[in-house]
Amino acid sequence: MNSTNFNYLSRGMTAASMRQEVIAHNIANVNTPNYRKVSVNFEDMLAREIYGVPADGTLKMVRTHDKHLPPDFPPFHAAPEIVEDNTTIIRTDHNNVDIDMEMATLAKNQLYFNALASQLGGYVTKMKNAITSGQS
Repeated sequence: MNSTNFNYLSRGMTAASMRQEVIAHNIANVNTPNYRKVSVNFEDMLAREIYGVPADGTLKMVRTHDKHLPPDFPPFHAAPEIVEDNTTIIRTDHNNVDIDMEMATLAKNQLYFNALASQLGGYVTKMKNAITSGQS
């Protein structure tokens, strides 16, 4: 694992923490009339950053030879963003929070966070072992 992966893992954990807060907010407002649920958008943007798809959706240009000119795409740095869902209305009071869906999303997010924390902890342990190896 390299420092780029460390960066991805830490940003993923930030997004998962933000998602936890958003889900808790949605659950707290399950009976609030006219409340619109919110969600966190991050993983799709991170995939776009990793695989190099520019913001306009076109395909990434690839250099096939070292003497070719590099593509001049501006760097894209994915960050979690909160998005309000205005597409659905599931109740007569115009609230669109589905408590069962929120609880399932909460459990999924907890697993996601734990997996990222485990990977990040393993990376830190490997770095610590590399730094302290050979020392008494």
